[in-house]
Amino acid sequence: MPVIKTILKYLFRLIWIPTELLFAFIFVLFTIVLFNAQIDTPEVPTIHVGERKQVGKDHYVLGNSYLKKNEFGIWEMYLEGEPYERGVIYGKLAKELVQEQEDIFVGQINNFLPNKLWRHLIKLMVGFFNSDLPENIPLENQQEIYGISLAFSDRYDYIASKYTRILNYHAAHDIGHALNDYSVVGCTSFVVKGEKSENQQLLVGRNFDFYVGDDFAKNKLIIFVNPSKGYKFTSYSWAGFTGVASGMNEKGLTVTINASKSDLPTSSKMPISLLAREILQYAKNIDEAVAIAKKRNTFVSETLMVSSAADGKAVLIEKSPKKMGVYESKTDVLVCANHYQSERFKKDNINIKNISQSDSKYRFERMNQLLGKSKALNPVIAATILRNQTGWDGDTLGMGNPRALNQLQAHHSVVMQPESRLYFISSSDYQLGTFLGYDLTKTFRTKHIQLVDSIPQDAFVTSVAYQKFKAFKTVKQQISAYLMFDKELNLSQKQIADFISNNSESYVTYEQLGKYFQKKKQPKKAISNFEIALTKRVASPQIEEELRNLIKDCRKNGK
Repeated sequence: MPVIKTILKYLFRLIWIPTELLFAFIFVLFTIVLFNAQIDTPEVPTIHVGERKQVGKDHYVLGNSYLKKNEFGIWEMYLEGEPYERGVIYGKLAKELVQEQEDIFVGQINNFLPNKLWRHLIKLMVGFFNSDLPENIPLENQQEIYGISLAFSDRYDYIASKYTRILNYHAAHDIGHALNDYSVVGCTSFVVKGEKSENQQLLVGRNFDFYVGDDFAKNKLIIFVNPSKGYKFTSYSWAGFTGVASGMNEKGLTVTINASKSDLPTSSKMPISLLAREILQYAKNIDEAVAIAKKRNTFVSETLMVSSAADGKAVLIEKSPKKMGVYESKTDVLVCANHYQSERFKKDNINIKNISQSDSKYRFERMNQLLGKSKALNPVIAATILRNQTGWDGDTLGMGNPRALNQLQAHHSVVMQPESRLYFISSSDYQLGTFLGYDLTKTFRTKHIQLVDSIPQDAFVTSVAYQKFKAFKTVKQQISAYLMFDKELNLSQKQIADFISNNSESYVTYEQLGKYFQKKKQPKKAISNFEIALTKRVASPQIEEELRNLIKDCRKNGK
C-alpha cells in the first residue's frame, strides 16, 4: 500500500491537480474503475406501484409519496413503503433528477479520463475492489438502491449495469475519502447544549464541504422517509443517493459525517453513508448508535457526530478500517473537524500527522473560538458561525481558503434542534442562501412536508466581494483546465491583474498563477507568485511545504 500512495503522489504532482478539483478528480478516477465489477442484483418481491402523476409545475405524486420543488429551488420528497417499493417509487418520482446527476458525473469521467492509459493505471491501483460490495450492504439497502436504479438511463449501460453503477456511486464517496491526503473535504461541525444554547437544548451545526463540481450541487434534495421498519427520518443530499451525510430521525437523533485520515482500504466494506443511514433509521439513542457502528466494518476513517434528544448530549463515533473510539466532551461544546479526539486514536500516527500537517486543527480551534465568543446560540447565530470566512481573531484569509469554516464550496449546511425536531437546511449558494426550517413531527404526522421557519440569507450573497469571487472562480477554473487538461489559455496582463484584484488576500490566487507560469516555462514569474503565496495565510503546513518544493523545482529547472 505505501508503494501505491507513493505512485499516486508522483502522478498527482505531474499533472498539477489544483486543490479545488482534487477531490472531484479522485472521486471520478476511482469510480470509473468500480464499474468494471458487474454486481448481481438482489432478490426483490413482485410489486406494482403504478406511475407518477404530475399535479403542478415540478410537483409529482405517486400514492402517498411525492416530490416537489419549493420556491428556493430545493427539491422536497416524502417517501414511504417497503424497501424495494420505496426505491421504485423514488426512481419514478425523481427520474429526471437521478438521470441528470448521472449525466453530470459521467461528463466528469469524460473530462478527467481523456485516454485509456489513465483507466489502466487506476485499475491497477484499485484492484482490491471487486464484486463483493453487496456482502457489506444490508439487503434492505440493496433492494431500495436497486429500485432506484430502474430509473437510470440506458445511455450508460455500456459502462456497467444500472444497479452496478448506482451501488458504486455510493462506494465512490468513501474511496475519495480514503485518499484524503489528496482531497479537499474540510467539513466542520459542532453541538452545543446547556448554557451555550439559548433554549438550553441541543443545537447542532455542520458544513458538508463535499465538492464534485458546481453542477453536481445544483439540484439538492431533502427527503423525508417513512420506512416500513425502523424510525422515520430526514436527510439532505442529492438525487439517487440513499446514504446519509446530514440527517435527523423522529426520535431526535441526528447523524453527520466528517472525513478523517485513513490508509488505503484493502477490501470493500460498508460505505460510511450507509452506516450513517442505518444508525438514523434504527437508533433512538447514543448507546444504540454506538452498538450499530461497532458491528459494521467500513472502508475508511470517518467521524460520525451523533446527538440525541433522549440522552440530551452528543458524542463522536470515530471509526477507521481497523478500530473505533467514542469521544464525549466534558463541556457544553463539542466540535468536530477532520481529526480524531478519542483516547483510542491519541497515539495513532496517521491521526497525529493529520493534526500537525492539515488545516483540520486550525478550523477546529477557530470554531471553538467563535463558539466561545457567543454566550448562547440559536439557529441564526449557528448559521452565522457556519458562514464565517475569517481566520483567528477575524484575520483575513482571502476567499475560498481551506482554513475557513466557510470555504465557499460546501454542498450543503444544516442546523438542527433535536428536542424540537427542527431541521434547517441551506439553499444555494453554498451555506450563504436562506436556511429552510422543517418540522419533522408535523411532517410525519400529516404526511405533508412542513416548512415552518427560516434563517435569512447571508448579506455576502449580494455583496461586491461575492461578485468578485465568482469572477475569480471563473478564471481559476480556466487555469485548472489548462493545468490538468492542456486546454489552451493565454491570460492577458489585464486578466492577471483582475484575477489578483478579485481575491488578493488568498494564497490560492498566487499558487494558481505560479503553476500557470511554471507550465508556461516562465520560472521567474512562477517563483515570484509562489513567494507571494507564502506571505499569505496558507491553508496548512503541508501546502506550505508544497509551495516551497515548487519554488525549488522552478529554480532547478530554470537554470
